[in-house]
Amino acid sequence: MPEDIASRSLKPEGGINFIRTFHKQKEDQGVNLPPNLAELVINPSYVQSPDSLVWKYFYDLKGSKEYRFPGGIIQLAQYWKNASELSSHEQIFSEFLNQHQNALTLSTLRIYNNGLRQPHFHFNANEMGYVISGCAKVGVINTQGITEFNVHIGDVVFFPMGTQHYIKSACDEDLLLILAFSTGDQLQTLDMDDYLQATADHILAQLFFKKQSEFKKIPKFEEDQAINLP
Repeated sequence: MPEDIASRSLKPEGGINFIRTFHKQKEDQGVNLPPNLAELVINPSYVQSPDSLVWKYFYDLKGSKEYRFPGGIIQLAQYWKNASELSSHEQIFSEFLNQHQNALTLSTLRIYNNGLRQPHFHFNANEMGYVISGCAKVGVINTQGITEFNVHIGDVVFFPMGTQHYIKSACDEDLLLILAFSTGDQLQTLDMDDYLQATADHILAQLFFKKQSEFKKIPKFEEDQAINLP
């Protein structure tokens, strides 16, 4: 930018001479870390505004409600049709998301060692996930069969809308993923056990060519088994 234009725009003390004290860096400084950072930045302060307007744009996902299962934890930043149990900040963010059709649902998925995010699919969203820690075996189920592959830190997975998939933790440490879902509405998910428990035994018998009594062997649990342990 011409020095005189910068000086006229910013009107700094010292005018154009102040502008001339800036030197063009040899490397792109889009993301930088100067060697003398400590002396350049003194007592930085990042105070969160109490204004409710801020909470339309800011959401503490890590500090949000934890949905706990035997084999792991899910936390969500999304629009909720029933927001009665949300905090005031969560309600503001939820309503604001719903006002924008191109908004994403975001979540963290933590699966304990040997835990399984059971087979499930999403009615209204594509899903993309990034592995932050741990490792896993991922399975995708479709009419052609099952595709399985291993993922590690830094890997990205993608599941198209309606594709049944599962994720099994395969390391000693917890598996942690950040997930994004392409829906501006509340995320709709169907887990394998929910489908079976909600379907009458005589329908399952006809569908799977097994005696109706066989499906009594599938237990019902008090806890949601979306992420389970052996």
